Amino acid sequence: MAPNSPQRHHGDEGEDDDAITSETTPLLGASITLGAGDRDETKPLLSSSSASSHSHSTSHQAFTPSSSDTTTTTTTTSSPPPFPKTQILLLCYARLIEPIAFFSIFPYINQMVLSNGGPNLHESDMGFYSGLIESLFSLTQMLVMVLWGIAADRIGRKPVLVSSLAGVVLATAAFGFAKSIPQMILFRCAAGVFAGSIVTIRTMISELSTKQTQATSFSWFAVAGNIGIFIGPLIGGALADPAAQYPGSVFSGVPFFERFPYALSSIAVAAIGSTAVVTTALFVEETLYKDNKPDPSGETGAAPRIHTNSTWDLLKAPGVGIVLYNYGHVMLLAFAYTAVVPVFWATSISLGGLGFTYLQISLFMALTGLSQAIWLLLIFPPLQHHLGTNGLMRACGVAYPFFLGLMPLLNAVLRLRTQAGDIAFWILAPTLLSLGPGVSMAFTGAQLALNDVSPSHETLGMLNALALTLSSGLRSFSPALFASLFAVGAGSQFFYGYLVWIVLVLLALGFTISTRYLPETSEEPPENEGARGEDDASVHSSSTGR
Repeated sequence: MAPNSPQRHHGDEGEDDDAITSETTPLLGASITLGAGDRDETKPLLSSSSASSHSHSTSHQAFTPSSSDTTTTTTTTSSPPPFPKTQILLLCYARLIEPIAFFSIFPYINQMVLSNGGPNLHESDMGFYSGLIESLFSLTQMLVMVLWGIAADRIGRKPVLVSSLAGVVLATAAFGFAKSIPQMILFRCAAGVFAGSIVTIRTMISELSTKQTQATSFSWFAVAGNIGIFIGPLIGGALADPAAQYPGSVFSGVPFFERFPYALSSIAVAAIGSTAVVTTALFVEETLYKDNKPDPSGETGAAPRIHTNSTWDLLKAPGVGIVLYNYGHVMLLAFAYTAVVPVFWATSISLGGLGFTYLQISLFMALTGLSQAIWLLLIFPPLQHHLGTNGLMRACGVAYPFFLGLMPLLNAVLRLRTQAGDIAFWILAPTLLSLGPGVSMAFTGAQLALNDVSPSHETLGMLNALALTLSSGLRSFSPALFASLFAVGAGSQFFYGYLVWIVLVLLALGFTISTRYLPETSEEPPENEGARGEDDASVHSSSTGR
């Protein structure tokens, strides 16, 4: 990867807007990671870059008589590159497809298993097969994620993104036509194989962002994922088996919908995915520029680049291991909470839940989603700008145990069966679910920490692939594990049914501790990058005689 050297930051004065990508790309390329003992953890590669610029300048002066007579040194002020809003929004739109495809089958998977299982499938076995089919997406995704990362680093981000989106579209469309459980497993695994788009999207957003803009970029990315999680089940539930669900409608009596009752839902998801394929292919720009390829400013990268020869080398790079651990730890907390809280809300008060109705569950889910969106869009960017990524992660690490530990308190006040207890609940619950989702900033903060710790631009795809492989592996088993823990606690009434919350608080305390060991790569607030950029500009201007 070409470092964020003067050559890459400044083209000719008539350089057009097409150079935006190169100016915003090497977020990590401007620095190398030093030893842990060095307080100034990242330093611009000015020595080699300025030497290169000086050599170029000297060569130019040898052929230009006027430059041999006078030496002009001009210092210019570097302005931050424009925020590539259109590119980020296009990538966020592509981001919607994976969660929509993953979650769209949840409303109807049990009924589809029963109808495709034949007369020999008992209803008691339905949960096993539906859980297996749901998990196979993440398991298959985990197995191939690193391969997608390698492909993105070698052949380019855009072709990998387009091909993976197209594969998910085809596999998702085919799933609705499955007429047996083996066919359902096959198409679900195929969708998981092609679900590498999230690796490429995260990498491209990293490359399009600067230190100042990455918090905003990844807050948009996170909200796009949440929108996909929200839209997917709505599409699946609304369009599954339309002939039976909407009697007397245009679907009723149509042989196609009676033979393939789940095709319409899959076709709708595939249609949305197809629009993302088209917009990505036509409008998304490539963000990977290799050593032997010119960047958009028209210059070839001449500055030294950092490479790793293998996945093991990348894992041994300074800070990578502990950042990946923190990423996995916070994702485990997220998956566990997501699996437990709907069951907690629906379980009766006497067993340790809140006894919510379906309407109350929907309203509280909406409140949680709205709160999380506000935290990510409005609060996360300035807070990360002020505290730095490590500071924000540590703040979330402190808040996490309190957020999870207060959940049993909601049940405790309802168990009082008094008016005062009910009033206290309706004060505490909305307040907790408005403020508590602020811990979700740790998910986006973990992504920024990955960006900062990557040894080079070229290894960013592989590092994201490793992180998402870890995430997919955790997602494949954690929902069943923690939902089972809740069931065991509720059934045995161990500590009033709060067993799972005790486990989650202990896990959250582990995250509180692990964030203390984050490397110093992200310690400095983003403002410091601007000063380094201005130094780069001064060196370049001096060496070129502008």
